Amino acid sequence: MSSSLFPEDGSRIEMEAGGECHTGVRVVAASAAAVTVSLARADVPLLGTVVTLRWSAAPRGRYVVSAAVAAVDENRVELRLIGEPQISQSRLYVRGGGGEPIVMTRPELPEAIGWVHDISERSVRAHFTDVEVRPGHEVTLRVQLGADEVELTGTVTKASAMRQQVPVRGPLSVEMVALYDPEEWQAKILRRYVMRYQLQMRTRTAESA
Repeated sequence: MSSSLFPEDGSRIEMEAGGECHTGVRVVAASAAAVTVSLARADVPLLGTVVTLRWSAAPRGRYVVSAAVAAVDENRVELRLIGEPQISQSRLYVRGGGGEPIVMTRPELPEAIGWVHDISERSVRAHFTDVEVRPGHEVTLRVQLGADEVELTGTVTKASAMRQQVPVRGPLSVEMVALYDPEEWQAKILRRYVMRYQLQMRTRTAESA
């Protein structure tokens, strides 16, 4: 891997693991097969975890590559690269929306109806009630985006649950993050919806200023 392709030792990159993005991750050493990074102890992923690395490819966008955690030494993590870095446009990671209805289907389980926290061309963060879902689960997601409905097949990368306890024991609140790889026509719907949402937010901010 050439030095022009990958950031220099000591530079900063972004690492996404389990639906959480960690910015400012320091590169300790890089080669064509692996990269060693240093990050906060609380952010160190488990052995075998597949993460996504991103860094600048200005002015064309960002380099993106998947990697698996091969070794952990306190706050240093060795990541074995999976494939070659690819240039991806930053718009793929632009997020928007919130409140849209979403239906999750899992094999041999009833449909679960929830709502979207935010969505992008590659992932969605959504809220459900009283469902069992874990990282690694394959799910089908049907999302209503304005007048359009999109059905996506994805993989759950993060799921957290909390049960209401006060004033009485209540339902289980579940937040889930799923990644997917949409077809181009689906990506266009997602992109158009997110960009329209962001434009509306900027307009409201300007009007209230």
